[in-house]
Amino acid sequence: MADLQKAGTAQNRKVYARHGVKGTCIGVSFASLRTIAKKIKVDHDLARQLWATGNHDARMLATMVADPAALTASELDQWVRQVDNYVLADSFSALVARSPQATSRIDRWTRSKREFERRCGFGIISAALKEGVSIFPALIDAAINQIEREIHSSANRAREGMNHALIAIGSFRDDFRDRALNTAGRIGKVEIDHGETGCKDFDAVECITRARKGGRRSATARKGRGKSG
Repeated sequence: MADLQKAGTAQNRKVYARHGVKGTCIGVSFASLRTIAKKIKVDHDLARQLWATGNHDARMLATMVADPAALTASELDQWVRQVDNYVLADSFSALVARSPQATSRIDRWTRSKREFERRCGFGIISAALKEGVSIFPALIDAAINQIEREIHSSANRAREGMNHALIAIGSFRDDFRDRALNTAGRIGKVEIDHGETGCKDFDAVECITRARKGGRRSATARKGRGKSG
């Protein structure tokens, strides 16, 4: 916590606030968090202590030093209910994507009505595919169906996470690319309230098409990056 206090700045606190970070926030940049995490490496007991502080920066660091293999389903369900912004949600999702609990949490959290819990469920899909972690085709199939049915009626940041997941499926899974592209076309424009930031909406059709033209390697073709099911 002392290291975090030294690395925090008032300007970063303002930036994080504009991105929806609430509660106590020291304002540590991603670069500084990664530097601190690199020194710590993996320390799951410390990650639990950091998360328990309730501080945003400490929880971000916790997602970077936690041991994915040591995470329990009950622990994850407790943590996800405390996620209250998309910045933490995405970092947390990347951690869960590397854990043995990834498949079960996708199935559980994508069905949640809570905004950030749902975002985390779809965020696991995005993170796993980007890192080459395999996902059961049945889970991807169900995710595409749910995205088409519910994306426009989902809460703001959950809606954004669903759109990102569809883009990741179309970009990294050759076997689902055409289906993801067709689904994105039927869904149409997905509008997100980005608040007082300069962030822009991602057009799924455009992103998937660009990935195809760029010859991006799919998750099915990448090796040696682990698997969740």
